[in-house]
Amino acid sequence: MIKYSKEEVMQFVQEEEVKFILLTFCDVFGKQKNITIMPEELPRAFEYGIAFDASAIAGFGDESRCDLLLHPDAETLMPLPWRPEHGNAVRMFTSISYPDGTPFECDTRTLLKNAIYEAAKAGYTFAFGAEQEFYLFSLDEEGKPTKVPHDGAGYMDIAPEDRGENIRREICLTLEQMGIRPESSHHE
Repeated sequence: MIKYSKEEVMQFVQEEEVKFILLTFCDVFGKQKNITIMPEELPRAFEYGIAFDASAIAGFGDESRCDLLLHPDAETLMPLPWRPEHGNAVRMFTSISYPDGTPFECDTRTLLKNAIYEAAKAGYTFAFGAEQEFYLFSLDEEGKPTKVPHDGAGYMDIAPEDRGENIRREICLTLEQMGIRPESSHHE
């Protein structure tokens, strides 16, 4: 995976006509959140951070922690290939700080970095892997999801029982466009 510098990110955004930059973080419960900025705001985001009202995020505290800043990590730049060709979008993960620059104690990236550091001091290393699992549900007459499973297939079943294999195929192809190489894909 390519790691970009701040200058390379700004050049990429300009050359690729990126219109939307998603600044992404996870709350303390692991739910992904984001704020979208326009390309003109990118230099300010790198230099100062982008302010947001953290009191509205579950687990981040009350009004005493309302003004926090998101700082994009240039090394995490990822084009989002499912976006339209006009109005390209990219995503960068962020770290969170107080306005004085102090790291926010509930920032999950900072917590992870601290855990890696402490483990290294004790002679341990971390190895991470992700396994994406999801459910597909049928839609009702209005196109809204129901609680009815999309199919009745079981673990590693195939078509025709597995009605999700084309969806998994598209997910794998999209992940490859993002520089993420899936090891395998199967029905759960």
